[in-house]
Amino acid sequence: MARGPLRSLAMASITPVTSGDHAEWFSLWNAYLAFYESTLDAEVSDSTFTRLVDPESPIHGAIARDDEGVACGIVHWLAHPATWTRTTYCYLEDLFVDPGRRGSGIGTALIAHVRAWAEQNGSTKLYWLTAETNATARALYDRVSTRTGMIQYQITL
Repeated sequence: MARGPLRSLAMASITPVTSGDHAEWFSLWNAYLAFYESTLDAEVSDSTFTRLVDPESPIHGAIARDDEGVACGIVHWLAHPATWTRTTYCYLEDLFVDPGRRGSGIGTALIAHVRAWAEQNGSTKLYWLTAETNATARALYDRVSTRTGMIQYQITL
């Protein structure tokens, strides 16, 4: 799947999101939503955070911090059953790096973190989506993964 090695750069740590990360996570989360010109009800964001910090939840999250301990990126993912494998696929749902830190290796490190989790938990594939117009992220994704050529369709319910 990945074309080259993923390695951690430009930060001191990537750790699971904890309840103590709420303010920093929320700031990055809102910046992520703004990037995609989206808004969510506060209840949805609160529910997302609650699920991220619940050890029984199937949704996982991690936060990247720089050498000074400042939060600079977030990633969320989940594993799900799939019909083309006997194991699971891992879906990287959200990835955001502070705009001032892009190109520093943080996004690569966050993907590597999820990849390691997926491998350790027996997933057969790690995949994600992005906007066609997200050129910065697509340049990273083209370096660390293979574009499948699949096109997403959806029906909002």
